[in-house]
Amino acid sequence: MAYDEIEKVPARLHSLNLESRERLSLTGVDDVSGFDENLVVLSTALGDLNIRGQGLHIERIDLDVGQLELHGHIQELSYEENIKSGSLWKRLFG
Repeated sequence: MAYDEIEKVPARLHSLNLESRERLSLTGVDDVSGFDENLVVLSTALGDLNIRGQGLHIERIDLDVGQLELHGHIQELSYEENIKSGSLWKRLFG
């Protein structure tokens, strides 16, 4: 199969639902880069997502459909943007 014949797979829809800072349900998860009881790092189509807290544990995960459920005391959610390659001028002026 030629390279140009490969269809592009659409990115998964990414959403999250946080309940009482104790339960987090996510969709659109591509991979889990690392986790412990204080930090979970996920890869999504919108960039890496860092989840910080205490007593964090993954209750359910299904990367085939991109779903993850996390429990614990959640203190911070932060995204790291995917950095585009290219020249400085192209990144600044698109």
